[in-house]
Amino acid sequence: MSTYAVGDLQGCLEAFNCLLEEIAFTPGKDRLLLAGDLVARGPDSLGTLRRVYALRDHLHCVLGNHDLHLLALAHGVTPHKDGKKKKDTDLQSILDAPDRDALLGWLQQQPLLHREPEFNVVLTHAGLPPLWALADAETRAREVSTILQSDQAQHFFDHMYGDKPTGWHDDLQGPDRWRVITNYFTRMRFINLQGELEFASKGEVNKAPTGYFPWFEHPQRQNQDVKILFGHWAALDGDVPHQNIEALDTGCVWGGALTALRLEDGQLFTCTCANEES
Repeated sequence: MSTYAVGDLQGCLEAFNCLLEEIAFTPGKDRLLLAGDLVARGPDSLGTLRRVYALRDHLHCVLGNHDLHLLALAHGVTPHKDGKKKKDTDLQSILDAPDRDALLGWLQQQPLLHREPEFNVVLTHAGLPPLWALADAETRAREVSTILQSDQAQHFFDHMYGDKPTGWHDDLQGPDRWRVITNYFTRMRFINLQGELEFASKGEVNKAPTGYFPWFEHPQRQNQDVKILFGHWAALDGDVPHQNIEALDTGCVWGGALTALRLEDGQLFTCTCANEES
């Protein structure tokens, strides 16, 4: 039995099937840990989500920002950019699918954080907030999951989008609190000493905005004794020179590769992707 952690699929079904062949994945024997962003930008978001759903009994998945965006669309919430509605033609096939309720219902049940005690591993989409103890991170991730699985889900999506507040405060309540927690787990890249997030920069580590640094380089980062697996940051291309940090997003949708990490021995498996962003 083997456990494989896999980076952002982003609708790249062909590459996902290639990787499953490469690792000789056997349902009932092996397990997958998926780092979120199952959909968006790639050539077949619907097919990818259906493939994951078919394997749902043999995997754990965390939510990424694109997954949450899909769920927001399904709840009738569409963000605006520069006064115009954002186009999501690549996700419309899911919203129009006859099995959308089953697919989206399952997706909305997925957590923001998954822990594998056997391997001393924590999986989230964007990383683990550096100033949070692991117990606090688990509690806050579970808090948002509880909202998503309740009759408050519509209220959550109505207020999900936004960059404010940029950092955590213990007295945060309601949608502001949920938004900050969600942004840490699904959108985090650069952070400052106070733990405030910067959302505009998405590039290489050496291009951090003034006063900010990658979250995993925070000088007061907690949880250095647990292995953190994350996706989201394709510009890293899997290269994080820190012990117990594994970046799984190697830019498949951008023409890079899809990567799986076998937890038992640390071996990496890849499938090169011919697809670029559509």
